[in-house]
Amino acid sequence: MTTLPYLTSATCEPLMDWIALTDALIEGHRAAPAELRDQLLSRGDDRLLSRAAWIDGLGAGVKSVTVYPGNPAAGRPSVQGAMLVFDDTTGAVEAVIDSPLVTKWKTAGDSLLGARLLARKDARKLLIVGAGVVAQTLIEAYSALIPGLEVTIWARNPAASRALADRNPGTESATDLETAVRAAEIIATCTMAKEPLINGDWLQPGQHLDLIGAYTPDMREADDTCLKRARLFVDSRATTIGHIGELMIPIAAGVITEADIQGDFYDMVAGRAGRRSDAEITLFKNGGGAHLDLMTARMMLARWRAAQA
Repeated sequence: MTTLPYLTSATCEPLMDWIALTDALIEGHRAAPAELRDQLLSRGDDRLLSRAAWIDGLGAGVKSVTVYPGNPAAGRPSVQGAMLVFDDTTGAVEAVIDSPLVTKWKTAGDSLLGARLLARKDARKLLIVGAGVVAQTLIEAYSALIPGLEVTIWARNPAASRALADRNPGTESATDLETAVRAAEIIATCTMAKEPLINGDWLQPGQHLDLIGAYTPDMREADDTCLKRARLFVDSRATTIGHIGELMIPIAAGVITEADIQGDFYDMVAGRAGRRSDAEITLFKNGGGAHLDLMTARMMLARWRAAQA
């Protein structure tokens, strides 16, 4: 009997590569469009979230996580879960992968591909807004894409931004967000903000704005002026336009329309959408989605199998 592989950070992290991941995401978007379904169950404050994707040729994947807000008080993690990967031909389970591992690489890989496709090729100055786990991963991911990257970090808690900068030599922390935004060439936001942090009047020609944090209908990181000044792109129309406040709120208010979304990864990979000049401002909304989890998991499984040969 063949033992079903259970892939963890310990087994997969040494095998992964940020640029190769963006290559895998590009190839995944050349396949047939994904079929997507989400399910959310609740019991009081506790949640069970399952996100499923099926891509013809890549198979199917389901990532399920529990969110128990009371766990940290008892010394347990608040978010726990795993992802199942299914064979496209037989429907057999091929692997179980630790959910945080998939999420880490999918989330930053999503934004990295957005920057690879939309940021100016000469962009070197990255501002990260936020100082949590995702911010650390963004430093690693963007450093792999951009030689000579200059990183600045701003967070509402100055001590947190200084601590993250100290853990990453050559990285600086900023105290004034407006000044930091104006000086940056790429701005990546990874916060839990519900009200916009980025003021569109601060944006400069040629900048690329990478919005990661907002993931519910009532969350935003960029104001209306940002959306009106920039050309707008998303990773997936299906997981952003009707689901995330960053777009839902300004669309409902008539600030923008769905037609203002220039394209998603399917459009950009196919060459139907993208940056038109070095002077324009591009805004990319990272909304995630189970199809990106599946593409990421497929790369992990392929690398793990190659290492066993």
